[in-house]
Amino acid sequence: MKTVTVYTDGACSGNPGPGGWGAVLLYGPHKKELSGGEAETTNNRMELTAVIRALSALKEPCRVELYSDSKYVIDALEKGWAKGWKRRGWVKSDKKPALNPDLWEQLLTLTEGHEMVYHWVKGHAENPYNNRCDEMAVAESRKFH
Repeated sequence: MKTVTVYTDGACSGNPGPGGWGAVLLYGPHKKELSGGEAETTNNRMELTAVIRALSALKEPCRVELYSDSKYVIDALEKGWAKGWKRRGWVKSDKKPALNPDLWEQLLTLTEGHEMVYHWVKGHAENPYNNRCDEMAVAESRKFH
């Protein structure tokens, strides 16, 4: 099984407002950059979309080392919160509706095909790939201003 390293980030101006996402996929000497945006969205939706698009780009089951500065994404996947929300019909443990069930549904389906390893990274710090994702996400969000 190939090991692919994936960095993702989302950005939003206004929250909700114009947003963008960026992803960098690394496999051996290969590097692929993906990015996109939406006119009216939230930061968390862009964080989720970045991971969805990155995993969707993989052509076969892989060991995925996922790096994100989004505690929302990393904790919900690593700690199994998102699976719990789904099991309860997209209701959180506090009985409030889970946000973004459409994106979580896609993401949970995508993660099932891979061996996932999650890493939270500090945002806007010394990680060049995380910073590149942030640059792409912000640039995409600016296209809607």
